[in-house]
Amino acid sequence: MSQKSYLKIPQDRIGVLIGPNGNAKRRIERFFKVTIEIESASGSVEIGVTPEQKDVTVLFTVANIVKAIGRGFNPRKAEALSREDFDLNIIDLADYVGNSKNALARVKGRIIGKDGKSRTLLEELTETQISVYGHTVAYIGHVENLKVAREAILMLVRGAFHKTVWNFLYAYRRKMKKDRGELWYESPEVKPELRKQ
Repeated sequence: MSQKSYLKIPQDRIGVLIGPNGNAKRRIERFFKVTIEIESASGSVEIGVTPEQKDVTVLFTVANIVKAIGRGFNPRKAEALSREDFDLNIIDLADYVGNSKNALARVKGRIIGKDGKSRTLLEELTETQISVYGHTVAYIGHVENLKVAREAILMLVRGAFHKTVWNFLYAYRRKMKKDRGELWYESPEVKPELRKQ
């Protein structure tokens, strides 16, 4: 496996990746024991491992974090991708509505909602973090939740009423809680008196 990873992010996100006084970049480099070289003019990012880092698969994780920052997430939210069971998914809205600026603005508006309320509710019900940036919607979360987040976002993209989407997500949440609850109750470690609480 190559000891380096390469990707490009939008130029207007380079400053976020670097952070005030280089803090965001330094934090990622220190935590993951990697080096990050940035070419500001093109938005090219080169990630390499330091001699102390023996696990080169960390390159994939850091590339995912950098990609998330490039798609509008702040570095702290993007760092959730350091968790093994978390991933980043990206939907290119142009694939669904074409390159019309009006259509993109309308669909982005449906996802974000007035004062960001739709996005906040989407995040809450799917337990994900969502960023609408450029012509993409990116979302970070537990791999189990990414599928339902995608479905809900695409329902909005395709013109479903918000109420329909919320009902779909509430039903999903109820099912998840029920599944988790049944698993919890079947657990032999649970004391009978706790089951009634």
